[in-house]
Amino acid sequence: MRILAIGAHPDDIELGCGATLLRARQAGASVTMLVLTDGRLGPGDPDLRAHEQRQAADHLGADLLGGGFRDGELDHGPALVNRIEEAMDGVRPDLVFTHAPADSHQDHRAAAAASVAAARTLTTVLHYESPSTLDFQPVVFGDVTGLVPEKLRLLRHHISQVIGGRRIDLEALAAQARFRGFQGRVTEAEAFTTTRTLLRFPGDRPTIPMSGALGLAAEG
Repeated sequence: MRILAIGAHPDDIELGCGATLLRARQAGASVTMLVLTDGRLGPGDPDLRAHEQRQAADHLGADLLGGGFRDGELDHGPALVNRIEEAMDGVRPDLVFTHAPADSHQDHRAAAAASVAAARTLTTVLHYESPSTLDFQPVVFGDVTGLVPEKLRLLRHHISQVIGGRRIDLEALAAQARFRGFQGRVTEAEAFTTTRTLLRFPGDRPTIPMSGALGLAAEG
């Protein structure tokens, strides 16, 4: 299974689906992270944030791609869609994770819209939540029971964002995983909305792996 996870800024991917990606790696999936901007408007300078992102990707065992865009200036236009399409052409993902469309951060909204456009022929596109997400009503849950401490270690690589709880509140993230687990009927979970999810059954041709390979469950 090949996964492409898309984030507008360094640390977005780890915040939204870091534990699910850890579980995917444990199951043998390959993971590529596409970080679209340099995060220069947050705490820490761009060089520091690039170093932190590289450390986090190495910890995860993921390939890391950059988008080359400036923080705060993402625009849902041809340049952004084309960059995501280029990444998809190289990765050929079975599954894409990206931002939720309803978000108070303009970069997150642009990333979500461009991801959906670039992945228009893909069968499975899931949207993760972030602290700035609005009106998030998840219908898909990734069982990450036991992996939350490792997710928090992953996020500690982004030390410029963690110090003093300026941007990342690790205790709140642990509580969120328990709440999403309650919703998903497991102990701990990460939650997603979906643009498209292909339902697969045992014995189907393995052209697109089942979401169940990641412990993903639709609410019902």
